[in-house]
Amino acid sequence: MFSRNTISIWSILKKCIGLELSKITMPIVFNEPLSFLQRITEYMEHTYLINRACSMSDSIERMQAVAAFAVSAVASQWDRTGKPFNPLLGETYELTREEQGFRLVSEQVSHHPPVSAFHAESLVGDFVFHGSIYPKLKFWGKSVEAEPKGTITLELLKYNEAYTWSNPYCCVHNIILGKLWIEQYGTVEIINHSTGDKCVLNFKPCGMFGKELHKVEGYIQDKSKKKHCVIYGKWTECMWSVDPQAYEAHKKSEKKGDNKKNKHVSTHKYSDRGGAENDEADDMPEVQETVSVVPGSTLLWRIESRPAHSATMYNFTNFAMSLNELEAGLEAVIAPTDCRFRPDIRAMENGNMDEASKEKERLEEKQRAARKERAKNEEEWSTRWFQQGSNPFTGSQDWIYSGGYFSRNYQDLPDIY
Repeated sequence: MFSRNTISIWSILKKCIGLELSKITMPIVFNEPLSFLQRITEYMEHTYLINRACSMSDSIERMQAVAAFAVSAVASQWDRTGKPFNPLLGETYELTREEQGFRLVSEQVSHHPPVSAFHAESLVGDFVFHGSIYPKLKFWGKSVEAEPKGTITLELLKYNEAYTWSNPYCCVHNIILGKLWIEQYGTVEIINHSTGDKCVLNFKPCGMFGKELHKVEGYIQDKSKKKHCVIYGKWTECMWSVDPQAYEAHKKSEKKGDNKKNKHVSTHKYSDRGGAENDEADDMPEVQETVSVVPGSTLLWRIESRPAHSATMYNFTNFAMSLNELEAGLEAVIAPTDCRFRPDIRAMENGNMDEASKEKERLEEKQRAARKERAKNEEEWSTRWFQQGSNPFTGSQDWIYSGGYFSRNYQDLPDIY
């Protein structure tokens, strides 16, 4: 990684308070060497949780595995304060992992607003996982908040079940000053459209003294609203499931214990959206206690440790580190629009920041020129692998995979690099 300390981000961002950031060009030093299409592929790091759901005969147990998968999908964002490259219109990414049993294709289907569509399927026909995501970024003086618009759908084909949800909000603090840190917050509702089962997950905001930082708490109920289990943990660490009565009893005994202790009250003031005129950094709360496990709980998921040198490598996981790898023979197979061919990302990965910067500018200029040319000829942009439609389960607007990518007919693809 390159040091970001030499760049005054404030000079760029002070014009943008409260605005959407998708139209602002940021210096490359704030990026990480992956495209957003590769970043969303990181959902697939814990595919074993989907495979586990496919092997469960009980719908509540399947929902537990799906909930763990939904939480694990945001876990790679922990400490990932670099911004992925905005995909170019028509950019694609594919990933096949025989050992994990899936293949995925994604395409940048819209530029303004930026929309990324993806479709993953099990190699043995167990599941389909798909969605379209258009993050809205806002700058609040000290922090950047991403609202993850778009629906995510997981279909377990054997059970004829479909689950849908949206990701929580994500906030990067101390954009101007201090150490960058990340929190996720908001309510995530996972609905099983076949059984009516629902999982409600509350990603807690940090709170006054940081006690809630990274915590996730929720429950699974059936269609008659009967609660079957409580799910709790941290999105950075692990998720557990336990009987609701055991959870309540544990909470009560913890409260009693807390009241007996002479509490030390911190004077730390936590400001979520502090204006830039308040010059102090929003220090990341020191409270890093691990999850207090309720007796009788079942472990649903635990994060794998990152490689030893991850902190100097954009805080990538092992999975993320492999995503831009262009293995021997692969370039003859994948589409010419694949992110792995992007010269700016490749130059950054190789440590050549000047070249990366020049290439990024060239590609953006090329994209603008192509858009002008289309406007002149009154041509509409047409997507290649996804079509706009409505999500069959929620009715909301979505991008649906139209098939054909893996038959490898890559004629007439746009020249974007």
